[in-house]
Amino acid sequence: MILAAIAIFAASCGPRGGKAEGNDAQTDSTATKQTEMEQKRIEEPEFDIITSKGTMRVKLYSKTPKHRDNFVKLVKENYYDGIRFHRVIEGFMIQAGDPYSRDTAKIDLWGQGGPDYTVPAEFVNEYWHKKGAIAAARRGDMANPTKASSGSQFYIVHDENACLHLDGQYSIFGEVIQGLEVIDRIATVDVDRYDRPYEDVFIKEIKPVYVEPAEPAADSTAAVKADTTKAE
Repeated sequence: MILAAIAIFAASCGPRGGKAEGNDAQTDSTATKQTEMEQKRIEEPEFDIITSKGTMRVKLYSKTPKHRDNFVKLVKENYYDGIRFHRVIEGFMIQAGDPYSRDTAKIDLWGQGGPDYTVPAEFVNEYWHKKGAIAAARRGDMANPTKASSGSQFYIVHDENACLHLDGQYSIFGEVIQGLEVIDRIATVDVDRYDRPYEDVFIKEIKPVYVEPAEPAADSTAAVKADTTKAE
């Protein structure tokens, strides 16, 4: 009689144990995916560049970590808020990142501003000047033989055919993944003989894009509880 009771108890526990193990595996899988997503967000972060002509979502590249980390730092400091696109050439590129461009009284200095440091060049063969590519501006070769990048100024490619000769000369560190039409809107504004837009075209702010963790497929706690009640 006792043996029979033990046998029944063991049989009733078997399915409950299997269910719990399955839920544990599902939980582990979800946790792994969340960890992978978080790592991806750190290695190739995304940002919304909110401009007076619309919003561009950009992704920074993992293989240019110095440029990526510098951009992330500047965004955290709100460095780019209120900065104009001070150089616009239709069929070529649009350029921003100069803090002098906030002030029209300093218009003669536009294109010369930035932090008191440069970023070492990072040339990666797989990154090229396609439309939407983001690259760092820099001083010319005579004054800058190592091709070090400006600490803050960057440009975004409008027409890749006009920019391909820049591959291997300027560090490409990201790309526009949404909002390519915004580049077109900015690139086609009227400009003066110095390629400065007549109208104010500026960055309102740059906001990081956070990837939300995936929701569990089912309430594993409820499932285990229901099965435990059944087994008892």
